[in-house]
Amino acid sequence: MLPERASRSFLDPAVLGRLSAVPLVARRPMQGTVSKRHASPHRGSSVEFAEYRKYVPGDDLRRLDWRAYGRSDRFYIKEFEADTNLRLCLVLDTSGSMGYGSVGIDKISYARKLAGTLAYLAGQQGDAVGLACVAGGIVQQIPPRQNPAHLRVVFDLLEQASPQGKTGLVDVLHQLAETIRTRAMVVVLSDIFVEPALLLECFQHLRFRRYDVSVLHLLDPLEMSFAFRRPTRFVDMEGGSSLFVEPSDVADRYEKALAKYLADLWQVVLESAIDYDRVLLDEDYERVLLRFLTRRMQAREHR
Repeated sequence: MLPERASRSFLDPAVLGRLSAVPLVARRPMQGTVSKRHASPHRGSSVEFAEYRKYVPGDDLRRLDWRAYGRSDRFYIKEFEADTNLRLCLVLDTSGSMGYGSVGIDKISYARKLAGTLAYLAGQQGDAVGLACVAGGIVQQIPPRQNPAHLRVVFDLLEQASPQGKTGLVDVLHQLAETIRTRAMVVVLSDIFVEPALLLECFQHLRFRRYDVSVLHLLDPLEMSFAFRRPTRFVDMEGGSSLFVEPSDVADRYEKALAKYLADLWQVVLESAIDYDRVLLDEDYERVLLRFLTRRMQAREHR
């Protein structure tokens, strides 16, 4: 069942029903408090075999592998993966540029749909969900917790989030890397108006802290195509000045700058080994989430 106020605009019951058939899984071992579906860094008693190790006095004799003893004349213990729950930490960019949209929906509204659906799916499978709204700093943060009442609080904050202020994504991610407790799945929803070189260190910081990091990079189709035909006033939505230009005069330079930005960003993705998806606002968000969920399942199967 949906939490109270199921009529929230960013939640579609039909989409939730279809996506509920695909589990949200972590690519890296998680540290939780209860036995669930996600791999743990510790050994336990699930059905998935992990490795053999030599027997030491005090080990449970029921875990001895007698076939291995018959082959090697040595005692070996079979170890299995432990399963646990995860902490899903959603990082929502609420800087001014997230208010832009040319296809009937702005970035912040699209991000609400993605974040709200992921929060619901995680809550349904017993995982803890938290949310940080960030701009020049952390605007508001709810630590991950695991209960339906807490999920309503997350939805309330999502509903209230509004785009304003400058971007401080790099500093914010460094701060979150030091404050989020234990291993967690961190999903960043942002248009990433940041120099890619500055992102590498903060992504590596998150990975060093053993977080499973994903980035959903939201872009408007016009930002990719620059299909402006008439003289246009471009306004910095994060508080800067405006610029009135003839699009044909700057189109070539814009396309070259965009290509360099995307190439540099992709290099950062490769070097930091994060899970990255470029998302255009005219793409069906259900398809984006299905791609996200299935990619994570495939990554875990090949781990």
